[in-house]
Amino acid sequence: MKPDATFALENAGWPALLLDEASTVLRANGSAVRLLGSALEGASAQLGAIWAAGNALPADQFLAHWERSPAPTVSLKFRIRGGNVVAFTAWLSSFTRDEQRFFLLQLPPDAGQAADGSAAHKQKLDCALQLARTVSLDFNNALTSVLGHTSFVLSKMEVNHPWRASLLEVEKSAAKAAEIANDLGTFSRQDKEARTQAAGNLNELLQRTVEFFQHNAAGQEVAWSLLFERRLYTTKFDEAKLQQVFIKILENSLQAIAGKGRITVQTRNLELTVPTQDRNVHLAAGAYVCAEITDNGCGIGADVLPRIFEPFFTTKKTTGHRGLGLAWVYGIVTNHGGGVAVSSQPGVGTSVRVYLPAEAKVVHESPVTWDDLRGDQTILVVDDEDLLLTVAETILTGYGYRVITANSAQRALEVLSKNDRAVDLVMTDLVMPGMSGRELVETIQQQWPGLRVLLSSGYARPVNSEEGINYLQKPFTSQEMLLKVKQILSSESS
Repeated sequence: MKPDATFALENAGWPALLLDEASTVLRANGSAVRLLGSALEGASAQLGAIWAAGNALPADQFLAHWERSPAPTVSLKFRIRGGNVVAFTAWLSSFTRDEQRFFLLQLPPDAGQAADGSAAHKQKLDCALQLARTVSLDFNNALTSVLGHTSFVLSKMEVNHPWRASLLEVEKSAAKAAEIANDLGTFSRQDKEARTQAAGNLNELLQRTVEFFQHNAAGQEVAWSLLFERRLYTTKFDEAKLQQVFIKILENSLQAIAGKGRITVQTRNLELTVPTQDRNVHLAAGAYVCAEITDNGCGIGADVLPRIFEPFFTTKKTTGHRGLGLAWVYGIVTNHGGGVAVSSQPGVGTSVRVYLPAEAKVVHESPVTWDDLRGDQTILVVDDEDLLLTVAETILTGYGYRVITANSAQRALEVLSKNDRAVDLVMTDLVMPGMSGRELVETIQQQWPGLRVLLSSGYARPVNSEEGINYLQKPFTSQEMLLKVKQILSSESS
């Protein structure tokens, strides 16, 4: 190898040095020069130029000593740019090329933080979070269009249509992508603001979730048994989050039965007069709703069962699983004030019980049909993305609504100034250039008090002052949007 050979780590984000046996620095990448100083820029720079006196051996003896007892990481002290001495845990490796020995010395990615302080690290983290935030927004917008149009076509399509199975696969894939987008958005939110939890009946959410798997169970022989408590207690929950819980549990059940078996989904009321424990779950006295999902699959061994909620722990080594599924389930349920208990026996099956605090009163919810979602009111849809205006207009007009679209908050205010009495509902995105959705809502509340508003976003969440305002999480299906619109307009006229 020649000293001027192309250095593969030239653009790496961490400092890297290429050395020969005489401790000559053959190449130093840009990160190394920025951190360790101009002493590395010369044609024959020596490791000793940055070597601190606090090291156990002089620089010219270090490599020979390391060769006798090689270790992947070593503790070293260097003089950085400006003269300060900083301790590093360095990565060191060696290789031979053209009968000559070379050494690769790398400093870990957090070396810049140790030398430059926490400000540089925070700046890098902020950049990463901003990138994740931007990708999450764009991804959610695209998925909203895909899910919206697909679910709309499915709602109009005959059950035996030859293309229906393919469209169901598209919907399934988009729903899976929506989970990824949600994870990315959760990562990018440092404030972790609380989501609104509305009182409702868990049966309806479970019914929709099971139907999703039933419609997408091509090639599987699954016997589904739904045993729902007819007068289920009311519980408060974040619908989108809790649906992720049941999707993950049902996915695990389907994998356990390998496409052929039985899955039972059951709900029941609990009224505990004394504290009770179910496996790892401690339940105080009070009212609860229990949703239990049982399968007759392969089961979980007693040695594995205590670890199933550990992050990054998975027994599915060959399927690309990240080991976050049940940890995510546990986090969501405990954030609702509940708990998750799992019992299992190899070769017999598994039972997962989700407990949620409840009120001992019943919320009656009748099954919703597509015809129930029709309406004839006028809706103003506001979004800076044309594809989202298109999907909203397509779905709403397809179910009888009159739709006016505006690609900015300013344009929406112009429309309202001319048609304020004709508009029954304003559906607006939260994040838009210029005037934001929040600013638009504030103006509407001042100038047109009583006008119904539906906020929607794939990233931002309503803040405390907007607690009473309706919210629709992107991406959404056509049924989710129509149901939300129907609920808002019905409550207005009731």
